[in-house]
Amino acid sequence: MRLRPLLDSATIFLSSALGLTVEIIAGRLLAPYVGMSVYSWTAVIAVVLGGFSIGHWWGGRLAGPDCDRRRGHLRLAALLGGCAVTALLAVPVLRLVAPVLDAPGVSPLLAMMGFAVAGFLAPSLFVGAVSPIVTKLAVEEAAPGQMGRVLGRLFALSALGAIGGTLAAGFLLLAWIGSSSAMLACAGLYGLLAAANLAPASGVRPAAAAAALALVASAAASLLPVHARACDAESAYACLRVVDVSTLVGQPARLLVLDHLAHGVNVRDDPLLLVQPYLHLADELMRRRGLGAAPRAFFAGGGAFTLPRAWAAEFPEAQLVVAEIDPTVVELAREAFWLVESRALTVLARDARPALQALPSEPSFDLIFADAFQDLAMPVHLATREWHQAVRARLAPSGAYLVNVMEDRRDPRFLLALVRTLALDFPHVEVWVEAAEQPPGRRITYLVLASDRPTEVARITATRGPERVWARLPSGFVMARAEAARVPVLTDDFAPVDRLMSHLILSPEASGR
Repeated sequence: MRLRPLLDSATIFLSSALGLTVEIIAGRLLAPYVGMSVYSWTAVIAVVLGGFSIGHWWGGRLAGPDCDRRRGHLRLAALLGGCAVTALLAVPVLRLVAPVLDAPGVSPLLAMMGFAVAGFLAPSLFVGAVSPIVTKLAVEEAAPGQMGRVLGRLFALSALGAIGGTLAAGFLLLAWIGSSSAMLACAGLYGLLAAANLAPASGVRPAAAAAALALVASAAASLLPVHARACDAESAYACLRVVDVSTLVGQPARLLVLDHLAHGVNVRDDPLLLVQPYLHLADELMRRRGLGAAPRAFFAGGGAFTLPRAWAAEFPEAQLVVAEIDPTVVELAREAFWLVESRALTVLARDARPALQALPSEPSFDLIFADAFQDLAMPVHLATREWHQAVRARLAPSGAYLVNVMEDRRDPRFLLALVRTLALDFPHVEVWVEAAEQPPGRRITYLVLASDRPTEVARITATRGPERVWARLPSGFVMARAEAARVPVLTDDFAPVDRLMSHLILSPEASGR
């Protein structure tokens, strides 16, 4: 009799843990298709909770008067087997629906919901049906007066399992084995739990066969091409891919893609060749403002380390500090993007804001460059006035703060809010764009500069590298647009970055999918 409460407890704990593990993995599996934003996570959470809710209702129906201990375990085994099968099929299903949902013109919001439903509604529905049956069996067998204690124990185990699954997914599985392999591991564990519930109803031999089948199926699935890793490297933060662009550049070069967006192009034999126009502009702009032979710069975000790599090669006496929160990005930059260790370059493996604030106020920096993104948007904590004040406190006199911003060419609401916020602490705020005709589409790249002194020219022609021209937007025009748009000042208390960027993130034309 003691084995029954133990099996009930294990079932409720592990099913809750696996249900939340799948939910966290779902966000990572969707990222290469739709990015990782508050909208994609909202879609995942809504679909998973919807699956839980339908499953709870269904499980309540299955836990009817005819559900004795034997039937209960049979039904639990079937439900957990359904969890195993649907978890096993989640990655292939996502790749099957990708040509439809990831096609040009499809609404990003529809794509987010479609991917979430296709991959994760079924496993959530099956696992949601487990707890009503387990609870019914346990309560009916509770000793007189012990029903409350039994319910409390099961609810506590369910919550602990959910916590454990969340921690395991975020801190262990995604970082160590990747999202696809983590889903296969969940499928195998669901299968073993199904076998454990089959044993009391059908005997040890069928249960052992079911367990063996679960392990073999999960292991075999990992060998199928459809389960091949879509990422060259995967971390807790992103799916990282290395794309050879040598044909486009004309010499050996590679592009770094994080989730579904390009984040840097490095040229193997010419670190000083800056392929991306905004980095080229940052280099030319700082030279026009008097970049010395030993520049001191802080970079918020590493990516492919393109500009730090270039400056470290050209200025051996430079003091370049790069704060990159994802150690996998740093490792990949060294392995695949020809980042060379040097005395001029220091890498801090932590978030840029606490990294900068932990540095002493002296020596100050000639440049602080924010080039960090969560999907299309800047991280919220790097867009607020409090961050700007920390930046200004660590800038040298006449030093510059540069911000890379992807925004809409017609209605750049976040850009205007950022400019309005920067103007509260910097006397001069400039917005630079390419002067040449921009490629078609809504999304373009702006480079924002904030400083104690203005740039002396309003137009820059490249002095090295590709022939390019950039222009500064009239400051009066930009501030007037910001006032007319009634955009908020961004603070730690209120910084609706995703809402201000929703016209891009949710646009089929501009989302970059």
